[in-house]
Amino acid sequence: MTPVQRKNHLDTLAITLLVVCCAFWGYQQILIKFASREIPPLWQASIRMWGATALLWLWCQYRGVPLFQRDGTLKGGLLVGLLFAGEFVFIYLGLTHTSASRLTVFLYTSPFWVALLLPRFVKSEQLRRIQWIGLCLAFAAVAVAFSEAFLHGSAPGQWIGDTMGLAAGMLWGLTTLAIRTTKIATAPAEKSLFYQLGVTAAVTPLLSLALGESWGFNYSAMAWGSVFLQTAVGAFASYLTWMWMLRHYPATQMSTFTFLTPVFALVFGVVLLGEPLTTQLVLALMGVAAGIVLVSRKG
Repeated sequence: MTPVQRKNHLDTLAITLLVVCCAFWGYQQILIKFASREIPPLWQASIRMWGATALLWLWCQYRGVPLFQRDGTLKGGLLVGLLFAGEFVFIYLGLTHTSASRLTVFLYTSPFWVALLLPRFVKSEQLRRIQWIGLCLAFAAVAVAFSEAFLHGSAPGQWIGDTMGLAAGMLWGLTTLAIRTTKIATAPAEKSLFYQLGVTAAVTPLLSLALGESWGFNYSAMAWGSVFLQTAVGAFASYLTWMWMLRHYPATQMSTFTFLTPVFALVFGVVLLGEPLTTQLVLALMGVAAGIVLVSRKG
């Protein structure tokens, strides 16, 4: 197998792809919350993951990417898949207990797990002091953007959703760590994603049944449109792009860009939901931009 040519910094292509992915991921939170009005959360996740797994399989057939040959990635692939499944279970369930904005704050603690743990296994991922400052600045900016939500009294059960968001962020970080430190790091991006989608597609319907969710397909066109975008763009195209970039670029620098996602979520809230453009949002945009510049600096 041809060795992967890794780069030690993010180039223009990587930055462009990351910004596009983060923009959609910010919009995705709105899609999940909207569809949850009609479709039970884990049943919604099941439909999404089944569809994304099928799309990925068709893509691999077209591209000639082998998915089932023995290459020593099974153990690492199942681990990555279970971590990925746990992340999305907590996201979908968490959104039924708390707002998308609050859950997103806790979800995007993921880069801290990556930054803290990955350098212990991959020395080239060590962050310098200026990059740590950038990481903390970006997270602080996100906290400022959502500060208004924390100043109000908590709704009943909201702490459950917040805790699930924090757990999802930890599992996302551990997924990135597992991808970079197990045999799965040598597999094609498509196979890495296939493990994640396939395991999640197997786990979520079982949990959905265990929770007594009602299954059906008689939903509105808007709900199906939401699920389609989550499936084709979110779980298939954007995650495949992310897996490819993890094999070619520093994971710690990539993870910092994910701080753009909750800021995009706020922007979409302003544009689509008519929410006011607050001072907190402007400060967050400036802080995230500054943090990304610091973390992405070449050594």
